[in-house]
Amino acid sequence: MDIKVKPMGDYQTNCYIVTVNNKDFIIDPGVGASSWVKQNVNNPIAVLNTHGHFDHVWSNSELQKDLNLKVYCPKEDAFMLENDFFGLGMPTTKADVLIEPDEEIFLDGISIKFHHFPGHTPGCSAIEIENTLFSGDFIFYGSIGRVDFPYSSPKEMIQSLSKILKWERDIDIYPGHGLNTTLSQERTALNNWINYL
Repeated sequence: MDIKVKPMGDYQTNCYIVTVNNKDFIIDPGVGASSWVKQNVNNPIAVLNTHGHFDHVWSNSELQKDLNLKVYCPKEDAFMLENDFFGLGMPTTKADVLIEPDEEIFLDGISIKFHHFPGHTPGCSAIEIENTLFSGDFIFYGSIGRVDFPYSSPKEMIQSLSKILKWERDIDIYPGHGLNTTLSQERTALNNWINYL
């Protein structure tokens, strides 16, 4: 598996191109991501959204149209793609496929699991491909996603953190902002956040 990453827009949101068996999956194409994506894909298969915030989905519509790709989004966040809630001029789009909580899908024979970790948003998910977790705004290096936005829930974030801490395996984590990390490296911090929230 090959992973390309480029921080996009004012919030430096990580857009990922994940290549498995010469198939390219685009995760969270944010503000201005389209040109970089187009320059770096050979066989694009799909756009995958971890959640619905504008800085992660801004370029959905352009890639959907220009590359003839389907957009896969957690169903609880799909409404965010269709409305410019923050009044920033975000191009709206309609998700082609609504993902159920903790659903595993197969695209061109590649397993993609959307682990549902609500709290930051109702549908917030971490996307697992080949024992690598693209965590969106759930887990960061040394931190977690904010829970003070509209539709956020500190209670659900606590439940989500408790859920992932039950995992007995380690896994590489590539977050929506900042540096990559691992679950084992973040366990202490995640436990502290549970107590803090």
